[in-house]
Amino acid sequence: MMTFGRRRVLAAGTVLAVSRSAGGRAQAAYPDHAIRFVGGFPPGGPADLSGRMLAQSLSEVLGQQVVVENKSGAAGNIASQVVAESRPDGYTLLIGTSIMSIVPAMYDKLPYDPLSSLIAIAHFTTVPMIIVVPADGPKSIEELVALLRQEPGKHSYGSPGNGSLIHMGSLLFAQRAGGEALHVPYRGSAPAMQDMLAGRHAFQIDTLGSSKGFIDAGRLRILAVCTNERMAALPDVPTVKEKTGFPLEVVTWYLIFAPAGTPQPIVDKLSVSINQAITAPAIVEKAAALGMEMVPSTPASSKKFYEQQMALWAPIVKASGAKVE
Repeated sequence: MMTFGRRRVLAAGTVLAVSRSAGGRAQAAYPDHAIRFVGGFPPGGPADLSGRMLAQSLSEVLGQQVVVENKSGAAGNIASQVVAESRPDGYTLLIGTSIMSIVPAMYDKLPYDPLSSLIAIAHFTTVPMIIVVPADGPKSIEELVALLRQEPGKHSYGSPGNGSLIHMGSLLFAQRAGGEALHVPYRGSAPAMQDMLAGRHAFQIDTLGSSKGFIDAGRLRILAVCTNERMAALPDVPTVKEKTGFPLEVVTWYLIFAPAGTPQPIVDKLSVSINQAITAPAIVEKAAALGMEMVPSTPASSKKFYEQQMALWAPIVKASGAKVE
């Protein structure tokens, strides 16, 4: 009996040792199969393009395929909820966008907590916004500011819809300029841009990637950049603050999020790998052509940035009265 009991103890110890060893190998081997990036917007848009650029480069760094899956709808909330409710194992991640800092203030309640249900892993790119006017519009940002102050409410700007970053950014610009402008929402960016090109609006906040063709063709004029520092892609274009004295930072951003509860070693490995992926020459060149700036980050700096964006836009959204359509 004593021999049998001793054998059972030894066998149990062997199983435990093997189990621990296998668990250690499994964790060290992450990832051992494909990773899924869930995006909240349709294929072909800026968020989708950014996510796919990163996915391709990250696949090479990790040695495992990173695939993008589009779950569009509800201003990105469907994708956010899918990831928030996924297993926290590092294989289902969210391509988070700047709308995530605006949308929560437009809803009375969300099916997930935007701050506690998701972990910010990497703030991998930023897209500075610019202020453009029709070809026959104001010649400078100072002239546009004077126009909004002298004739409050007479001039308008378009946006892809209520609560969009373009809506909130344009509203913030008009407020800080000490003037007022009429918001005209559209169902998407294309019709808003068409009316802008036709001269029906005084100005619009947009990305360089979306406006560059029209700027190069002489149909739009760029007046200023909505960042604290000049854009590397537009070294001769001043910031709003340089010419007006008031700060204005409006940027589209993209972060990778994981479900809350994801083990820290996995979060750390993803962070390091994403930072490595965004330095690949191919992704840097492609991003620059689209007016994007690749951003080195840590989980801590990404979390802080996300919380700062939430704090910035929440009161502006509430004051605007923007509601979900």
